[in-house]
Amino acid sequence: MDLLTIFLVMVLYGIAIALALLIVLVIILYIITDTYPVVERYKDEETYNDYLTNTKLRFPSILEEESVSLSVVVPAYNEEKRLPPMLDETIEFLENRQKENPSYKYEIIIVSDGSKDSTVKVAESYSIKYGSDKVKCLELIKNRGKGGAVRLGIQSSRGATILFADADGASKFEDLTKLEVALKDIVKCDPLKDVKTTSESLGIVIGSRAHLEKESLAKRNIFRNILMYGFHFLVWLFTVKGIKDTQCGFKLFTRKAARICFESLHVNRWAFDVELLYIAQKLNIPISEIPVRWTEIEGSKVTPVVAWIQMGFDLGLIWLKYRIGAWKIKSEKTE
Repeated sequence: MDLLTIFLVMVLYGIAIALALLIVLVIILYIITDTYPVVERYKDEETYNDYLTNTKLRFPSILEEESVSLSVVVPAYNEEKRLPPMLDETIEFLENRQKENPSYKYEIIIVSDGSKDSTVKVAESYSIKYGSDKVKCLELIKNRGKGGAVRLGIQSSRGATILFADADGASKFEDLTKLEVALKDIVKCDPLKDVKTTSESLGIVIGSRAHLEKESLAKRNIFRNILMYGFHFLVWLFTVKGIKDTQCGFKLFTRKAARICFESLHVNRWAFDVELLYIAQKLNIPISEIPVRWTEIEGSKVTPVVAWIQMGFDLGLIWLKYRIGAWKIKSEKTE
């Protein structure tokens, strides 16, 4: 047997071993993976402080009927400094809207994701000022990750429409009107007037920073740009098609769409947006992407390089686990 033949045999043998190991790993992954999400929630996280009665009240469930027009869910981890400006802008906008339309009702749920600073104290101060019917704090005993925090907030909300917005206030809150116009086109009714119909319809509108990409490229170094393009490519390759910006923290859901999507959400970390949109596309839930104003706010807790690498890993898991059937989506497709 000549050297070339020996080499080819060794290569084929190595490939066979690698494939066998891969099959074993996939089988193990399938066996140890929970098919549907297991949502952890402690008893103390089921209630919030009501300062009008000085008692603890139980959070409602997204399985119940809507009782306000809009819920704003704000995930917050150590955001004592950036949270107040965001809440001031949000409440000013919503209070002005309520003055124009007294029947309009809203709530803001700040989800403190195991914060170590005074985030809870800041959130509770707004609850005291405006009342817990409008502003309440969901204090998580331990950190769940952004996806886990957003899910628990949304599953505790009362809104016919539900917006999740980042605590840094990077998105201009009044751009909510742009999202509502787009949602109106999807559900064929006015979210501000036809609350019940909107709640029971299916639709998602996401804010997008894609129009700001050229400006961002000029400010970032080459390595960060390579990572960003790599992440976008992986998103397109493995999961979500046709959406330019999956990660903008400004997304609006009808109540029914939020309930359906979040009940099948497995990812608790930064890539949760991608899985959320993946689920929506698989279920044929209409999605519209709308440009919004966005400003980078200092004080981010995220290390971009680490976050992108982590999200890339999560993207691979999302693709693999759905591909092999280890993860499944609870709800049936919509027509």
